Formats: sequence, structure tokens, C-alpha cells
Amino acid sequence: MSSPLVRAVDFFRDFGIFDVVLPFLLVFTIVYAILEKTRILGVEKTKDDEKGIPNKNLNAMVAFVIGLLVVAASNIVGIINESLPNIVLLLVVSISFLLLIGAFMQTGEMDFPGKHPRWYTFFVIVMFVGTVLIFLGAIRDDKGKSFLTKTYDYIINNFDSAIFASIVIVIIIVVMIFVITRSPKLSGSQDEKKGG
Repeated sequence: MSSPLVRAVDFFRDFGIFDVVLPFLLVFTIVYAILEKTRILGVEKTKDDEKGIPNKNLNAMVAFVIGLLVVAASNIVGIINESLPNIVLLLVVSISFLLLIGAFMQTGEMDFPGKHPRWYTFFVIVMFVGTVLIFLGAIRDDKGKSFLTKTYDYIINNFDSAIFASIVIVIIIVVMIFVITRSPKLSGSQDEKKGG
């Protein structure tokens, strides 16, 4: 027998909370926040503030319309519903990793980007690639096959072709040129010695 909370979640799912209300609120909030920050639709001038305040009515209306249009497109809602839990899983993995690193750090605020910039850049790239792969896995064609699966199948089937080998060689050459030609960063004391 299922618990009342499980039945409540099933009721919300049947009612459309996860397919209509939550995606609408998410898109509305993100679009509204971006419009408020960028002030694309103009500002209202006030006596107290020279810069003005964002035009909240227009921002809210545009965000509302975009939220409804997204909810009307069921395939986009499906992508959002499939991708966001995986994004949160990626976030939980990264936070767990930082917790493990924090166990060996000294007491105080952990400045991971400042003290370990290369590792920070590496993890940002890994998170970006993971996010792209999650969304590619969530976008599906009419037959229900994801773009990630189609790309993987294409690579496996054409692995020994000349085109794929050429792409791999070009990528290796570009990476090698980048590694060889990048100049090492000079410290502040060395810059002062050269200048003085």
C-alpha cells in the first residue's frame, strides 16, 4: 500500500502540476529575472532614481506569454522534465565532491576557483559537457530516439571512415597548437622586475 505522500505526488502528476504549472513557473521566473536585469523593454523614470526602475508590467507580460508558449509545446516541457532532474543529479555529484575535498582543507571558506584555477576550469568544462550531454539525451525525434543516441550510433558505425579520422586529427592538431603556443603566465614580481 502506497503512502499518502506518494498518492499526493501521483495526484499532482495527474492534475498536471509537473507538466503545466511547474514548467510555466520556471520559465516565467527565468525570463522575468532576465528582463528585470537587462532592462531590454525599457525603464520607468522616477524622481529618486536617475537610472529608473525596470518596466515591471511589460516584463511580467512578456514572461507570462513566453511561459504559456513553452507550456503549450509539450515536447519542450518533456525535455525540461527529463533534463532538470539529471542536472540536479550533476549538481549533487559536484557538491559531494566538494564536501570530500573540504574534509582535507583547513578551517575557513574554501576558495576553489582562486586557489586551484586549473582544477576549477577543468570541472567547469566537465559540468558544461555533462549539461550538453544531458540535454542531447533528452531531445528526441519523432521515433523517440535521442540525439545523443543517434550521435553515438553514427560515431560507432563510421568510426573507421576517412571523415571521422580527419575530424579526430584536426582536433588533435588544434589542441597541440594551443598547448604549444600558449605563453606561460608571469607572476607579479617578475613583471615588476622587467618593468623596473
